[in-house]
Amino acid sequence: MKIGISNDHSAVEMKNEIKKYLEEKGYEVIDYGAQTTESCNYALYGKKAAEAVVNGEVEKAVLICGTGIGISLAANKVKGIRCAVCSEPVSARLSKEHNNANMIAFGARIVGIEMAKSIVSAWLDAIFAGGRHQQRIDTIE
Repeated sequence: MKIGISNDHSAVEMKNEIKKYLEEKGYEVIDYGAQTTESCNYALYGKKAAEAVVNGEVEKAVLICGTGIGISLAANKVKGIRCAVCSEPVSARLSKEHNNANMIAFGARIVGIEMAKSIVSAWLDAIFAGGRHQQRIDTIE
């Protein structure tokens, strides 16, 4: 499975750690994020990864900025994206089970690297429940 990853300047180090973590788990990771800590616009990086999901370049994507909020808002502007900000694994799991989130976001200034790995794992391991949850997603779409 191909997974996109994107970030702003505040999350270069965390992005690199999560990218390595995903590759060690056997995923192919496509990097759409900032490569340096020079100040940049998170919205551009969120949109780039979101478009990659919608266009089928990748199946899912992980976004990281300072809080996870700004980059997720940018991603959610792209039709077909359901990006949830998660600061712990339970929300990450439920974002997939109930909302079929095709992207998640978190903050490099909010969670540590081990929590970030737990969030990513919970989301990737979760399975969409369908049923009444699909009806709700249809309403959102």
